[in-house]
Parts: sequence; C-alpha cells; structure tokens
Amino acid sequence: MARLTKRRQADTKAIQHLWAAIEIIRNQKQIANIDRITKYMSRVHGMHPKETTRQLSLAVKDGLIVETLTVGCKGSKAGIEQEGYWLPGDEIDWETENHDWYCFECHLPGEVLICDLCFRVYHSKCLSDEFRLRDSSSPWQCPVCRSIKKKNTNKQEMGTYLRFIVSRMKERAIDLNKKGKDSKHPMYRRLVHSAVDVPTIQEKVNEGKYRSYEEFKADAQLLLHNTVIFYGADSEQADIARMLYKDTCHELDELQLCKNCFYLSNARPDNWFCYPCIPNHELVWAKMKGFGFWPAKVMQKEDNQVDVRFFGHHHQRAWIPSENIQDITVNIHRLHVKRSMGWKKACDELELHQRFLREGRFWKSKNEDRGEEEAESSISSTSNEQLKVTQEPRAKKGRRNQSVEPKKEVSCPPRSIQVANETGTIFRVFSETSLLTSLSLSEPEPETEAVSSSQEIPTMPQPIEKVSVSTQTKKLSASSPRMLHRSTQTTSDGVCQSMCHDKYTKIFNDFKDRMKSDHKRETERVVREALEKLRSEMEEEKRQAVNKAVANMQGEMDRKCKQVKEKCKEEFVEEIKKLATQHKQLISQTKKKQWCYNCEEEAMYHCCWNTSYCSIKCQQEHWHAEHKRTCRRKR
Repeated sequence: MARLTKRRQADTKAIQHLWAAIEIIRNQKQIANIDRITKYMSRVHGMHPKETTRQLSLAVKDGLIVETLTVGCKGSKAGIEQEGYWLPGDEIDWETENHDWYCFECHLPGEVLICDLCFRVYHSKCLSDEFRLRDSSSPWQCPVCRSIKKKNTNKQEMGTYLRFIVSRMKERAIDLNKKGKDSKHPMYRRLVHSAVDVPTIQEKVNEGKYRSYEEFKADAQLLLHNTVIFYGADSEQADIARMLYKDTCHELDELQLCKNCFYLSNARPDNWFCYPCIPNHELVWAKMKGFGFWPAKVMQKEDNQVDVRFFGHHHQRAWIPSENIQDITVNIHRLHVKRSMGWKKACDELELHQRFLREGRFWKSKNEDRGEEEAESSISSTSNEQLKVTQEPRAKKGRRNQSVEPKKEVSCPPRSIQVANETGTIFRVFSETSLLTSLSLSEPEPETEAVSSSQEIPTMPQPIEKVSVSTQTKKLSASSPRMLHRSTQTTSDGVCQSMCHDKYTKIFNDFKDRMKSDHKRETERVVREALEKLRSEMEEEKRQAVNKAVANMQGEMDRKCKQVKEKCKEEFVEEIKKLATQHKQLISQTKKKQWCYNCEEEAMYHCCWNTSYCSIKCQQEHWHAEHKRTCRRKR
C-alpha cells in the first residue's frame, strides 16, 4: 500500500556541519551544549542561532544526533546538569532500512512517497502527472522501476555497449574519485542508503547483472544522488557527478538512436563509417553556415532541423536547417562546391559506403555471429560421431589380416581452430585432415558393402603432408582398395572436389586477411591503452610536480614576505626614534629662544618681563596699539 511519510527532516549539509561542531567541541574535552554549538556554527558557517537550534532539534528527531543530560565536571558549571549532544556511534543500534531517506529526484528530505519494489522515494511535487499516486490503497511503483520493467534486450549485446559507456565514465570520474575520498567517513552510511561508485558499476556490467539500459541509467543517477547528499548541491563533487550523469544519458540516447553507429564509432574498425546500418541512414548533401555542401548521413529529424553526421576525417555532428539539405542524387554541379582535399576524401568515403550498401556488406559483431558459430559447431560434432561409428567396424576387419601384412595405424582426429578477434567476431578453420574426413564421410553407405572382408581397410589415412586437397585425395585413392572402388564414380565427384577446394581456399584466405586485420587492431588497441596509461601517469606526475613546486614557491614567498615585513618594521621603528630625537632637539632649541610679541619672529629687543620685539617698528606698533597700557617696565 502506497503512503506518504516523513523519513527525515534535517538538511544533510547542516547535519554534517553539526557533526563537525560536536566532534571539535568533544575533542577539546568540553560538553557539546547548545551554546557552544551555536557559537561554532555562527563563527565558522555563518548560520543564525535560531536556524542552528532548529536543525539540531530536527537532527535529534531523525536519530542523527543523540541528546543526553551531562553533569559538568569543571568551570563555573561544575556539578550542574546540561544538555549535551553526541554523534550516534556503533553502540547505538542502527537497523538497515529498506528505503532511502531523501527524494531521488531533488535529493532533499521531507514527506515522500515510498516505492513498493525498490529503495527509492520521491516527493509528490517531483513526480510528473504520469507517475503520481492515484489511489492510496493500491501499490505504487517509482519511475525507475516502471522503466526497467518496460524494456528487455539481449544481455550480451547490452554488455558490449555498456562497456564502452563505462570506459568513458571512468575517464570522466577521475576527478570525482580524487575529491570523493570522504566516502569512508564513519557517518557516510547514516546519510547514504545505497552506496555506488564507477568501479561497482563496471563490475556489474562485466558480470552481466543489468537487465536493461534504464537500470544502468538508474545507477548513474544514484551516483549523482549520493554525491549531492553527502557533499552538497553546490559542491565541486556534485558538479562533476552532474556532468557524469548528463554524459551517460547522452551516450544512452545515442545508443538508442542507432546501435550500429554507436558500436562502430567506439570500436573503430577500418572504414567503420562506411559500413551500412540496419536500417540504412538517408544520404544527403548538408550545408553548414560558412561552408559548402558536404556528404552526410541523416541521424534524426526534429521539426525543421536535421541531425547529420558528415563523411570525412573527423565525422562531425551538426543540426542543419532543412532548407540547407539536398538529396544525395542531386547533380554535384548544381551545388557549386569547392573541391578541396577534405571534400574529395569525404566523397571517396561516400562512394565506399555506397559500394558496401550495394554489395550488402554489413558489420557483424560477436553477438550476431553467435548463431552461425553454434550451428557450425553442431555440424562438426555430428561429423565426429559419424567418424567414430565408421571407424569401429573397419578396425575389426583390419585385425583379421594383421598376419598377412603388417600395418601402421595413425590416429589423426579431425581438428578445428577457433579464433576470436577483438571485436567479437569468431572464425572456425578446419585442418586438411578434417576436410578429407568430411569428404570421405559424404560418400554413400552402399559402397562400403562392395568391399570384400579379406581386403585390408586402414582406419585412417597416412600422415598428412602440406599439399592441396586434390593431391591428398589422389594419395588416399592410390593407397587404399576402397579408394580404387570409388574411382568408378562419375566425373561429378571431381567437380565437387574442385568446388570444395575453392571453397576452403577462400575460407583460409579470408581467415588470413581477418587475422591480419585483427592483429593490427589488437596492436593499435594495446598501443593506445599503453599511451593512455603513460599519458595519465605523466599527467599525474606533472600535477604532483606542479603542486609541489607551487607549495614550495608559496612557502618561499611567505618566508620572504615575513622577512621583508620584519625588516620594514625594524626600519620604521628606527626612523621613528630618530625623528623623535630630532623633534625633541628642535623643540628644546625653540624653547630657549625669545620671540617677537607682534610678528612672532625671533626677538632681539627686550621690553618687559614677557614682551620682546624683533625690530623698533614692531615695538612702536605694539606700543601704540596696546602695550603702553600694560607695560610693567620701570621708567
């Protein structure tokens, strides 16, 4: 029965900040009470005290923080009971729950709808109208479970495609793995219900555990879900996970668009772009802005836009307006194209593609050839059983005449070679012995009755030399009475043998060519992997060297700055002392002088106890103005 329930209410980022605050306060041998936690959150994270109190109470309700009464043992609150907070440790029973605590779409807590088939939960507002709950009494399935149930595909084929996507995910998840080492945090499983990472996804792909592409996409979304919950929606790790999920969705869309193009563009065999797809892509002349018409394949159409992939060296993709698209049958002279070297190579590739299309040459992967290989192996096993049945009576007849003529028996069972190349194509090659045996088995059974019991019938032909099939047939017919009896057949046997010889010669030549191409591709793959590994190691060493050099340079700069600051400070203090001494001397000298009462210049004429003048003019001006009424000099 579907129901809405509040799994959790506290914000995941606030919970981790509260955990850090409690841990730091406890490490200082103090009680993690509300006052200390509030001060820490305000000082470090800028959180308002009311918000801190609210998040703390919600975390206690969610069971992510434990509230206890603790008696103080020192300070002003010694012996007084206080409310203290602890991290939930191993001593607290933590039962594994069946469902997640946070919405799988927005990654936030609140009132969620629980899926009846999986661990995922959703907010009602985060669901589209198609997936919203209609009847609370009936079971409810989340969008992921419904999408997984809808589609089914071949697991082996799907595994081949998903390996390409996982390899790209590993390349893009390098930064996430470097910045995501906190997954071993002891409180990680308190927030993350179902842990997953790129190596886990790769292991599931290799083991063939995915039943559909939607299930693989759900694991990629789960990786994003866990990253946002543990590191925060605005963190650098969350940005990397979003980009990873977006790229994965794009790869899956490309896979659904055309599986042949997806496989060939990743496997990259020779002339991979020339092989026709099933169904075939429409061939057109497409014109980008600023360029001329170019041959291209139509991938999809949407409104007035056409998604094309161009022939040529880079095989680029572009959305082209439909008015810039011309059918491939249009006369090239009407397009007025510039016949550059790249355009000519693209046209050559187009001609090769059209030739493959006329000849019906399609690329076959391992999964497509598996049915043919199984049928061929069943035919080989049947021929081996027939060979055993025909050899047993011949051996018994031969033993009766062992005293007449000694005979050498050579046991050469039919052999076959299976060779699997990198792209998954399987070839079966029969040895010359098995070919001759199959030829002898194809003869009618009544001929065996025409041979007398006194004749010597060898169980197997003599050791095989490196000669053609026709030469071996002549040797066997000359050394065996049974072969002499067969010489009475019509000339149609010779024609059949010639056809068989041509057929198997062609098989060996094809096998040789394929082995060469497989060896070339394998060599290129090994070289490419070695180069990528070497490049990644060099990049890592370069990054470490740069980080070390930057750290050393930063330390050297800090040391130099500190020395310069100390030196400047010492020089400043010395200069201040010197100036203070000079000023003191100047003040002392100034105090020892007398100054004109009228113009404040240095005085040289004394009048009375506090009055002096620099000149007679100043004395007369000041005397008539006011000094004659206040002068205390005795006359």
